[in-house]
Amino acid sequence: MDFMNVWGFLIAAIFLTLMPGPDILFVITQSINRGKKAGIVFASGLCTGLIFHVTAVTLGLSALLAGSAFAFTVLKIAGGIYLLYLGGKAFFCRNKVSLRFSSENIPVYRLFRRGIWMNLLNPKVILFFLAFFPQFITMEKGNAVFQMLFLGLLFILQALCVFSAVALVADKLSAGVMKRPRFAYWMNIAEAFIYVCIGISIFFV
Repeated sequence: MDFMNVWGFLIAAIFLTLMPGPDILFVITQSINRGKKAGIVFASGLCTGLIFHVTAVTLGLSALLAGSAFAFTVLKIAGGIYLLYLGGKAFFCRNKVSLRFSSENIPVYRLFRRGIWMNLLNPKVILFFLAFFPQFITMEKGNAVFQMLFLGLLFILQALCVFSAVALVADKLSAGVMKRPRFAYWMNIAEAFIYVCIGISIFFV
């Protein structure tokens, strides 16, 4: 795989993992309310669930690639449009989302299982992977299935590292900072910017 392509994927993946969403907000919640161990345990469950999505996307794309290179190009363009849609949605909802948390009491030993099921039962994850991963696959650089598996493993590892780091930081911060409306506003602006940049990039490759 192209070295710069891998770095581009990793940087984009880290920023996207940091964006507001139910997964990272739950990691923050548990870390603030129950400590860093709870946050890291839940994050481990989330990343375990990602294995299913990576496998499903890889198998689906391998079948598509075997059938038609044109179809794969169409998928990449459709993925770019979908990412632009996500960016627009995040921008127009920038004033409507608040990073407020639930204080639901869940035993730590059940958090790992909760993380797995939250990830497995979220169809948006596999749709996002279908839109995001193909943007960084280069047909001329070798087996596309191998590239998908490599990017999938890289995504899982960075997600575990990012979520764990977030859990450690959240454990040290007061919930008051996270609940400020302006913090949520700028996080959504950043989310929109990242989605749009990745979406537009597909039209120049």
